[in-house]
Amino acid sequence: MSTSAERAARQVREEVVEGRLRSGTRLPEERLAAAIGVSRNTLREALSQLVAERILVRVPHRGVVVATPGPEDIRDLYAVRMLVEPAALAHGSGLSDRRVEGLRAAVDEGRAALAAGDLEGVGSANQHFHRAVVALAGSPRLDALMDLLLAEMRLVFHSMGDPAAFHTPYLEENARICDLLEADDREGAARHLAGYLARARDHLLSAPGSRTTADDPGSDAR
Repeated sequence: MSTSAERAARQVREEVVEGRLRSGTRLPEERLAAAIGVSRNTLREALSQLVAERILVRVPHRGVVVATPGPEDIRDLYAVRMLVEPAALAHGSGLSDRRVEGLRAAVDEGRAALAAGDLEGVGSANQHFHRAVVALAGSPRLDALMDLLLAEMRLVFHSMGDPAAFHTPYLEENARICDLLEADDREGAARHLAGYLARARDHLLSAPGSRTTADDPGSDAR
């Protein structure tokens, strides 16, 4: 992609990661191009990339909309996460005091959001925590992969009736992982994360909303 298209794709992807673009939202080209500050041709290039990443889909007579992952997507996403994230904790060459502080900051962010009643913020803090986990690998390629996974994961979480209720129990699980890393128990942190990823996967697959379509299939990006 061109540099401008890469920037546009990254901006739309991050809107999904942070929960500001939800499953089923239609993305009108003219309005979105103006909001991002790119030409429609550049935007189309960016949107095509995001379709290839399975973050967006093309729907006949509607155009491009934000994707709605299903059960097979959940299984595949967690298969990748369970390979990458525990390994980053156990063996990542990028481990440093600064990066562990970043993990702890994401835990504190989640607790603060919960105390303030910012339920979307709880979900965002969890995203930030797992991005920081993969950063321990010290690999720009894995960082880029995690950005794609986090965008799809946020769409998965939207299928839950109450995503904040899903995330909240894992706040203290994240804190436990920080405790283990700070105690120099990387293997213990990896085992703890592997177990909780498996539980999270099973929770999502058993939820009634795991096969839902968009709540508002006619909604547009604002």
